[in-house]
Amino acid sequence: MPAAGGFARRALAGRGAGGFGRALAGRFQAGRFGPGPMAGLIARRPMIGERGFSGVPPTGESRFLTNEMVFHVPSNVSPQVVDNVARRYGLSTIGSQSFNLSGGTLFRFRITDGRPVADVIRALEAENIGVAQPNYVFRLQQDTALASRGTHGASSQYIVDKLRLVDVHRMAIGSNVLVAVIDSEIDGKHPELAGAVVDEFDAIGNHDKPHLHGTGMAGAIAAHRKLVGIAPGVRLLAVHAFSSNTTDSAQATSAHILMGIDWAIRKGAKVINMSFAGPDDPMLQLALQKAHDKGVVLIGAAGNMGPKSPPLYPAADPNVIAVTATDAKDQLLAQANRGPYVAVAAPGVDILEPAPNGGYQLTTGTSVAAAHVSGIVALLLDRDPTLDVAAIRDILTSSAKHPAAKANPGAKGDLVSKGRDDQFGWGLVDPYRALTELDARMARDRSKNPPLAPTAANPQPVSAR
Repeated sequence: MPAAGGFARRALAGRGAGGFGRALAGRFQAGRFGPGPMAGLIARRPMIGERGFSGVPPTGESRFLTNEMVFHVPSNVSPQVVDNVARRYGLSTIGSQSFNLSGGTLFRFRITDGRPVADVIRALEAENIGVAQPNYVFRLQQDTALASRGTHGASSQYIVDKLRLVDVHRMAIGSNVLVAVIDSEIDGKHPELAGAVVDEFDAIGNHDKPHLHGTGMAGAIAAHRKLVGIAPGVRLLAVHAFSSNTTDSAQATSAHILMGIDWAIRKGAKVINMSFAGPDDPMLQLALQKAHDKGVVLIGAAGNMGPKSPPLYPAADPNVIAVTATDAKDQLLAQANRGPYVAVAAPGVDILEPAPNGGYQLTTGTSVAAAHVSGIVALLLDRDPTLDVAAIRDILTSSAKHPAAKANPGAKGDLVSKGRDDQFGWGLVDPYRALTELDARMARDRSKNPPLAPTAANPQPVSAR
């Protein structure tokens, strides 16, 4: 087996048992919330740095550009070496960028001689200077037909009552929490987003017009005029990684998303919203692990490909909190993905959000559900900036309420805690309960560790002048 190069060797440095946050080492990822030690296993190929890793796409995988590839080299490999290898294999460099998460350089190559991507990857792996893989394609997770329906009012924003946002915002508004939104172009000039976008990064360079999806996801988190966003006090980092020439679902590649994540972390993002889905991507997998290790909370849309769909990524990654969607009656979105990786559910059907050029739209999908959860995480971090990723995940899931309680006549139609399943995860998020639980935990911590009483100062003689 060809080695994976310096990037992979450094990735292995300092790993503990199980490797990169997995409950089981190697090919299997244990479901985070399964009822037993072997519950909810999701088969995955070895990741970068593990024995048996190869960047060659699995048999049957076709969600990548057929004339491009991504190549990562560590800092000890010179540009001249990379250029020589690229020429030898008929590759032209589309672009390259320093990759802060690894300390290396990320190259994007075009295959000029028509050879299959898999063959070129095998050839580059034999050179043993870096990690090669396809430039995978990811898509936004929104019902574009519904999103294209415009609306002019704010009267149908049912999430305000459902999530008790008036009461929630008396406790926290996400003040100054940096949330990165990796998406299509956001209309930062929309009145609902006035002042919310504090920095922008264009990973594509297309100079796209503002897009429905990116603008809607930003609004779900931070709207603050006619609409009520989950966390209207946040500061948004807008990452333009998805592009489309129409209102149809935009797409992005591995290279665009990796650059976006890298930039967001350099800028200090505490939360990264990823309302998109696609294949299992080795370099993205490692980037998510490194982001998680830095304490960044990663939120992903579970996907809209239906109950029989295989897991979609990045939501199915163990370092990501996967979110599914429910409607106004707490019913699961019919086309939502299911699986052991689903952590929580959030409103995601007929959600009123801003649209480009001062408009409004109704949007449906696990995309907007994920954005809602990103907003709730910002509320928690506003209340307690010291929270780590594990504590945030625990609070979100333990405060969630499961719709199965409606089948219980004694429940009077209310949602209650029940345990998890592959449809709703731990249940519908409840920001008010989450903040209340956080306050209770903080109070317990204070009672266990009361502040030390100030010691009396010893009197000192005063010198005569």
